[in-house]
Amino acid sequence: MVRKLIAGNWKMNGSVSFASELVGGLLSKIEQQDVSADFVVCPPAALLGSVLSLAKGTKLSVGGQDCHANVSGAHTGDTSAELLKDIGCGYVLTGHSERRTDHGETDSDVKAKSTAALKAGLTPIICIGETEGERVSGNTLKVIEQQVTNSLPDDADSSAIVLAYEPVWAIGTGKTATPDDVAEVHNFIRELLVSRFGREAANKINILYGGSVKPSNAAELLAVSNVDGALVGGASLKVEDFWAIGVR
Repeated sequence: MVRKLIAGNWKMNGSVSFASELVGGLLSKIEQQDVSADFVVCPPAALLGSVLSLAKGTKLSVGGQDCHANVSGAHTGDTSAELLKDIGCGYVLTGHSERRTDHGETDSDVKAKSTAALKAGLTPIICIGETEGERVSGNTLKVIEQQVTNSLPDDADSSAIVLAYEPVWAIGTGKTATPDDVAEVHNFIRELLVSRFGREAANKINILYGGSVKPSNAAELLAVSNVDGALVGGASLKVEDFWAIGVR
């Protein structure tokens, strides 16, 4: 078993005062307890400096919400993986469904960004997941196989990547996949990773579940086979809720 990873995606939420209060609250809990999970927060880019300053030297990791595939260049508004690493980040989200939908990112784009993250020394949290239409039509596993196959870097090291399964229809909707649904997809993802990396290496890769994860359903979801943590949205914006998800 791998150590659970609980990642908080703040999305486009927060402020400097909010970051200070939330991170301060998390740190006070992390420092007081010997927890069995690792915590990472992914704030908006404008708040990374504030959050990194607060988290420096602690057990709380920080990640970006996105990165560009290039090291530098004329890419106004974008941030390179190298810069994220340079300022102190350890993780970066790639391929989140909101990036795929709002910005038209393809599996190839996600692969390029994840490759850049690895080269920079970051751990990419590579997001995958089907839409409601794809699930209703019975294409969930087909979509997942395509995304896993085409989004992972060619030279990915199994010890340096994280996958996050987030059914698009469950993100911010209040809907949550059933434990059986989650088990089916997570077991399928694990076997895809086994085919690529071998059983021993594949078993060391964290596969997170995301999609309306909250304290009331976290214990049940985290107990599912091959669920190695959670990618948390709204509940990561409240100290008590985020903490309760990871501490079981």
